[in-house]
Amino acid sequence: MSDRRNGIGLKAFLLGGVIFAGLGLIFAPQSGKETRKKIRKFVDEFWGKTEEFIEESKDKIEDAVNELKK
Repeated sequence: MSDRRNGIGLKAFLLGGVIFAGLGLIFAPQSGKETRKKIRKFVDEFWGKTEEFIEESKDKIEDAVNELKK
């Protein structure tokens, strides 16, 4: 149960970081073109990390299922 709570806390922390980073980019004093470039880079990096997280989670789930089958 505590592993589940830690996972939720980590996700909430990461989501908060994403939101505040996005707000920081939006309200930063720079041109619109620069801001859009930074947002695009941020989204691409975030999506890449999200895909990695999903793949790792799938692997862990598969391992757990296989362990339970044994």
